[in-house]
Amino acid sequence: MKKLVLLFTVFFVLNSYAQEDVTYEKWPVFPECEDLEIEQHKPCFNQQLSKFIFENFEVPEIIYKDNYNGNVVVLFEVDAEGNFVVLYVDAIYDELKTKARLVFAELPKIKPATYNGNPTYKQFSYEIKIPLVTASENAINETHKSDVSELEKLAKSEFDNINKELKTFNDEAFKSQLNIPFTHQFYSNFDRNINLVGTNMHTASKPFLYHDVSNYYNFSEAKNSLTKETESWWKRKLLNENLVQIKGENYWFTVDPIFDLQVGKDTDAEFNSTFNNTRGIFIQGGLGKTLSFSASVYESQGRFAQYYNQYAESLGQPGSQNEIAVIPGRGISKRFKKDAYDYPAAEAYLSFSPAKFINLQFGHGKNFIGDGYRSLLLSDVSSPSPFLKLSTKFWKIKYTNTWMWLKDIRPEVQVDGAYQTKYMANHYLSWNVSKRLNLGFFESVMWIKNENRGFDINYLNPIIFYRAIEFETGQEAGNAVLGASAKYKWNDNINIYSQFVLDEFSLSDIKAGEKSWKNKFGYQLGLKYYNAFKVDNLMLQLEYNRVRPYTYSHDTISLNYGHNNQSMAHLWGANFSEAIVIGHYNYKRWFADAKVVFGKRGLDFNTTEDNFNYGGDIYRNYEENRPFDTGVEVAQGNKASVFHAELQSGYVVNPATNLKLFAYVSYRNFNPNATTETTFSNDTVWFSLGLRTDLFNWYFDF
Repeated sequence: MKKLVLLFTVFFVLNSYAQEDVTYEKWPVFPECEDLEIEQHKPCFNQQLSKFIFENFEVPEIIYKDNYNGNVVVLFEVDAEGNFVVLYVDAIYDELKTKARLVFAELPKIKPATYNGNPTYKQFSYEIKIPLVTASENAINETHKSDVSELEKLAKSEFDNINKELKTFNDEAFKSQLNIPFTHQFYSNFDRNINLVGTNMHTASKPFLYHDVSNYYNFSEAKNSLTKETESWWKRKLLNENLVQIKGENYWFTVDPIFDLQVGKDTDAEFNSTFNNTRGIFIQGGLGKTLSFSASVYESQGRFAQYYNQYAESLGQPGSQNEIAVIPGRGISKRFKKDAYDYPAAEAYLSFSPAKFINLQFGHGKNFIGDGYRSLLLSDVSSPSPFLKLSTKFWKIKYTNTWMWLKDIRPEVQVDGAYQTKYMANHYLSWNVSKRLNLGFFESVMWIKNENRGFDINYLNPIIFYRAIEFETGQEAGNAVLGASAKYKWNDNINIYSQFVLDEFSLSDIKAGEKSWKNKFGYQLGLKYYNAFKVDNLMLQLEYNRVRPYTYSHDTISLNYGHNNQSMAHLWGANFSEAIVIGHYNYKRWFADAKVVFGKRGLDFNTTEDNFNYGGDIYRNYEENRPFDTGVEVAQGNKASVFHAELQSGYVVNPATNLKLFAYVSYRNFNPNATTETTFSNDTVWFSLGLRTDLFNWYFDF
């Protein structure tokens, strides 16, 4: 009897699932379908989805040129909140994949599917026929129970979800609110995808969030395409995966070692070799869907090319007790052995997104504003610093507010050995005016911590104009800088971008036409060419930068646009012009980068006979020792010609951690009109080999 009861129960449960009685499982519902009977929800869902795709899908130009006929297969789900989430896209052309993701991202939020009265997710596969066919129910194919992955079966089992503590790790970072580590080389992999005509991505404020870029670029698909087939645990960890990767109920984290191990030779150096020895740890994770965190800690010792060492020494405090140097982009160092440096560094942040349109970050790191290789507004060439960043995105607008805590480490402003604290507040508004045109507006202010003033609460206002606050608190109490940017998408393969920075402006002096020192501004013009000359994954970039003398400086030196004796904008400071040619190429795990920089710089002589301030050093008072007030020109003073060429190529050992084997060679020719104690001619070739976890930009072109 007991066996009969058990058999009847099992039969009843299986029969219930097989019939998919609408009493237990209901389809997602578009607003247009809400008034229909339950049995009509499925065909109505199909009709509304097909109609939306037919009316909004933009077929790329290349499809028409190639006269392509075929399908784009999209695997997606409507999650428990009613959002459309693309899981996978299969198509021959990358352009079709991107357009498919774009059209699904535009779908409105709808009522989710329910099971036993509780909201749940439901997965579908959809075929977009190319060329497009009339919207109809036949355009969609429901993913049947027998086709559902094992992961979905587990997800639908409440008992297993509750009791299984650890879950399958599935590239969690790629769908999180974490920053994509900013390196120009890595960003070149997806730069074209986010700059296609019609995308609503805002590309100037960096680093980007994985969550934002994943709408246009499938990180998991790209990583999986590079996966090496192996059954060995240590080979998987070395070649494919994070060292530690754990996912539980509403949390996940990864732990990886950091390496930057290099050996090389500099032809201009007295010593035999250059080296860098960096070890560290990189931790990322998430708590729920809204809170993510990241931390990277570095312990490093290094000896670089001679010109680089001398520049690091010039940024520091030569002759001080600890012989402090500043490693550009990393931070303050101490002497290691006789001719090398010990320079620890750390970067970490929390990322919180309480709503889809807001992201709040607090941490210690770098930020960048611009579409170019350089930035005249805010760059990543200086040391990491504490920051608070609020990003708000809605409609065609992205508004970024950044507050930073900086340091002036000059001996003359130290008190009891403590460096002087200074603050910076930035506003940057990005507006996608059309499918092709983007405009950006920038505002920044710097002020000093002293006995009468700390962090000014006035500058916490995210929408007020800083010039007005500066006027109310005293025009000498802060230093405000204004800027603007623009980008135009000529087509899917060519973008034109620009920046303009304004430190001070005098209309009367402009009208006088005498090239007054008061007109302190700079500009940038650039062009990016993707899939250059029809070579897939080849990106070429041309850029020109020009900044007039005395820009970014101030009559109160601590109010300059600098941190740790480094510029917060262009690493050359001011009083220069520069042209750059860059190439990036990626093929599977192989990569190659080339860069050539031509420039003219105006430096100071710093001699007893000529100690004038010609406007290139932002750490000099522009009111003192200025040689003239009119006739001020770019590259005035000790004019130096700069030629710098780099070539780097390598192999990505592990795409999950961006661990690379690489070879690097550079040639630098620095030729000033006059050689002084701080300015000298240089002609050197620097070659190095290494293994590096590539998480930030190194800049050697100064």
